[in-house]
Amino acid sequence: MSWLRTELWTAEVVYAGFGTPMLRGALAVQGGFVVGVGSLLELRARFPEAEVVHKGKALFPPPVNAHTHLDLSLLPRYRGPFPGFLHHVVAHRERRGLEGAKKGLEELVASGAGAFADIVFKDEVMDFLLEESPLPGVAFYEVFAPEPSLAEVTFAAVRRKVEAWRRREGRVKVGLSPHAPYSVSPPLLKKLAQWAKAEGIPLMVHGAESLEEVAFLARGEGPLREVYGRFAKTPWTPPGTTPIRHLHALGVLGPTTLLVHGVQVDEEEVGLLAETGTKVVLCPRSNASLEVGEAPLALYAKHGVELALGTDSRGSSPDLDVRQEALFLWEKADPRLLVRALTRGGYRALGLPTPRLTRGTPAALVHSL
Repeated sequence: MSWLRTELWTAEVVYAGFGTPMLRGALAVQGGFVVGVGSLLELRARFPEAEVVHKGKALFPPPVNAHTHLDLSLLPRYRGPFPGFLHHVVAHRERRGLEGAKKGLEELVASGAGAFADIVFKDEVMDFLLEESPLPGVAFYEVFAPEPSLAEVTFAAVRRKVEAWRRREGRVKVGLSPHAPYSVSPPLLKKLAQWAKAEGIPLMVHGAESLEEVAFLARGEGPLREVYGRFAKTPWTPPGTTPIRHLHALGVLGPTTLLVHGVQVDEEEVGLLAETGTKVVLCPRSNASLEVGEAPLALYAKHGVELALGTDSRGSSPDLDVRQEALFLWEKADPRLLVRALTRGGYRALGLPTPRLTRGTPAALVHSL
């Protein structure tokens, strides 16, 4: 009978969600289910009558979008220098909120994402994700507070909110996102990191994204001075170091911390990320739109840093399909690294189990590039 016909699905990279992604791998599919996983050579010997079907660049479990700003989904896309993006978000702040988050979540589901991480700026968006998200994930409450004199009162307010939300966790867990080392005062950043680690709350922080960020932290120079001045009355005292070293000194890095972007890093800093167990979420299409450069994939691979992929927001990316991030980098890195980052790296970053493609898995759960 035709429904019992076996096909061998193959691609440039085949990943079952565990072990090492295979360059000459395949999945045996029969009657709508996976009935075998292994090398194409092995499966052709086991199923000599099977038709070999080429499925493109990769086959893998449901992917993870490990960095989104769903509430920005109604913003027009910005392309240009990084400092201009911050002004772009402020200029369109009336479009930021629950309706954008709903639209973004619909797009995530339609893209086939198996899990997600979102940066949540408004309380109503956190309520919505905790109550209605059909996808598992982590909603990271964003803190933007550069004024040092307000560190204590801001910390107390954030703690109250996060504690209340954590009592409502279900499919979606609650995390904490100090926005960036230039937009959260050092005393507040340190307190948030200490509290989060003590309570087992995952952290997500934007860091080492742009040269402007490096200049502001190292020397207090550049256009981020203006951004800081709009939200803080205390004059900025630069820590005199790089974003990664600054975060490390404040105790932010660690195995439950996700660093987003990580473009402007040197080898010593990549070593720090590896030693502390910090995960790095790459957003290459957003980086290209904002003209901040490319993350050093070879260095991350050399030091064994756990990588995940994210789309960032509709404000800086054309869509929320995280598979397109892997395709964007396909010729620039070992494709096995990218497929792992798209799947297992993302699930590990969010503290979730990785779905596996094994005997009995519905073929509908096999995703492709």
